Amino acid sequence: WPGFEEAFLGFVPQALLFQPDEFWHDLARDSRIVKNPQKIKSVRENAAFVAAVAKEHGSFGKFLGAWPAEDQTGLLDALAKRGSRLGGKTGQYFLRFIGYDGFVTSRDMVAAMRDAGVDVAADPTSKGDLKKIEAQVNAWAKETGLPRTHISRILAMSVGENYPVEKLQGYMGDE
Repeated sequence: WPGFEEAFLGFVPQALLFQPDEFWHDLARDSRIVKNPQKIKSVRENAAFVAAVAKEHGSFGKFLGAWPAEDQTGLLDALAKRGSRLGGKTGQYFLRFIGYDGFVTSRDMVAAMRDAGVDVAADPTSKGDLKKIEAQVNAWAKETGLPRTHISRILAMSVGENYPVEKLQGYMGDE
């Protein structure tokens, strides 16, 4: 990850927006990052998206802060429409990464939802399924007082294979 942050100038939208085409072209050969031209292009486009939202709302954080917490599916829809490659789970993981209090429809989280009686597809991608998941997460958040992120993570850790600490550390690069 440090290589990505360095290559993409700390993901500071204003810095990225002032880079010439050669900067973006050269990233396709940069050994610090995944050399996927479409993903590289999406960083440039998302820098413009974040800058535009910040101009409209005073900051990107204000935009997120003003969004109703109960309407993550609406926010995901806005990210998919205005951002680049921010649809589906990518938008959910983006929100998780920046600290937004929301759910991620991982395989195990969805399996736990289905075990709890929420009638959704095993791989929920429709707005209807996401709304059902959102409604249940919102209900549990109201009932328990827990953040939506905690509920999502608890669900994800409630089913599926549980790994020993040693194996998890191996995944994280800790030996």
